[in-house]
Amino acid sequence: MAERADEPSGVRRGGHAEPASRRSPLSGHGRRVFCTADLGPGASVARVDATAARSGASLWRARPRTLVRLVVGLWIFGTGEALLVAAELGNSPWTVFAEGLAEQTPLSVGAATVATSFAVLLLWVPLRVRPGLGTIANAVVIGVAIDVVLAVLGPAPVPVRALEVVGGIGLVGLGSGLYLGAALGPGPRDGLMTGLHRRTGLHLALVRGGIEVSALIVGAVLGGTVGIGTIAFAVLIGPAVAGALRVVGTRDASAG
Repeated sequence: MAERADEPSGVRRGGHAEPASRRSPLSGHGRRVFCTADLGPGASVARVDATAARSGASLWRARPRTLVRLVVGLWIFGTGEALLVAAELGNSPWTVFAEGLAEQTPLSVGAATVATSFAVLLLWVPLRVRPGLGTIANAVVIGVAIDVVLAVLGPAPVPVRALEVVGGIGLVGLGSGLYLGAALGPGPRDGLMTGLHRRTGLHLALVRGGIEVSALIVGAVLGGTVGIGTIAFAVLIGPAVAGALRVVGTRDASAG
């Protein structure tokens, strides 16, 4: 889930120099890849500077360990989302939408997540956003993981459900750190966000907030679960992703 831009290290869009003190420790001298996670409003401007060591690294080719990193990260992400759904205390905005869609159709939450992802990808066409291997993997793996994990989770008392919320947010953060570092293309929702940002010129946070609040409201109307877990996700997901990126970084990005 990454917005890519070929820019010299230390130069921001618009030609303004980026102060050394604000450069990401993950920045390098190769191709810089700006990434944002498919996360909630709390991470609306979360970004990692993943550096692909070889110039012109393809979004469709990666070494095996980078592919493993991508798939494992997405699966962990989906597992975290499943824990939030199982807790029944409130989902992340897009999963509120997916659960609401599942309530109104024969689809499972995971299948609704996959269907939503591909529907969002259709909106990329007029925005001319380029997908990558990570884009397609994101659209499929997260939804599959949600359904697989939900199939083995059962009812639980409130204290356990509260732990599921905390654990779910932590896993979404960890999964994001892993797959963002693979730098193999933006996720469906991030591609929509960055595409609209480029077309409209509106601030990235404003575009993301508008998209996710819309998904949240529509999902709630359809029957998706909104609650304390939704608020916790909005508040904690940014720090969770940032912490994961400090730990797992982009060590394998150059392997793609």
